[in-house]
Formats: sequence, structure tokens, C-alpha cells
Amino acid sequence: MRDLATDTAFGVIAAIFLVLGVWAGGRLTRRGTAVAVPGPEAAPGPALSEAAPSDDDLLKQTGISRREYEVLELMARGLSNQEIADSLFVSLNTVKTHSSNLFIKLNVKRRTQAVQQARAIGVLKNA
Repeated sequence: MRDLATDTAFGVIAAIFLVLGVWAGGRLTRRGTAVAVPGPEAAPGPALSEAAPSDDDLLKQTGISRREYEVLELMARGLSNQEIADSLFVSLNTVKTHSSNLFIKLNVKRRTQAVQQARAIGVLKNA
């Protein structure tokens, strides 16, 4: 049987390695800060703030939030969900949630239909 001092020493060493492992794991798996680099898809078309409809009543009527509008505008430019997430500095799941909400509010099933419907009702103007 081991004595109490040896058990305590092993416990302290195990705790130190546990803390060290958690710290190292956090440092190694931390994602870098995203930096938006304008690509060829960002050059044409107005900036998001310029493209937003001046009449907020239209967005209120459709129930589309400002952030959902930004996602819709980037969809219209042809960006993928990951590119939209990178541009808006949000997670991929957030973009998917905004997209799902847009599909419900516009009563469509696909991205192309969402853009087409938004243009038809005047939410998107030549985006």
C-alpha cells in the first residue's frame, strides 16, 4: 500500500497536467481572427448600407430584420453560406438560421427563389 504523501504527490501532478492540457488545447484549437478581404464578388454592386431600402416599412411589412436583409443581399451577390458568415463575422449556423427565417418569411424553399421573390416584392433593388 502506498502512503498518503505519494498519493497526494500524484494527485497534484495529475491536476497540473490537467490544467496544462486544457490550457494547451484551448490555445491550439483557437481560431484566428477573421479578416474580410474583398474578392471579385465584392467589387460589383453597392455596399450593404447603400443597398438597404430607404423605406424600412417594406422590411417591417415582410418581417425581415436588418441582419436577414444583409444575408439576403449577399445571397443575391452569389456568395456561399461560408462566405456570408465570413463577411458578416458570424458563424455558419447563424447564416443558416437567417436563411431559414428568410425562406419562411418569403414563402420559398431555395436561395434562388428567395432572391427572386425579394426582387419581385421590392425588397431587393438590383442587387
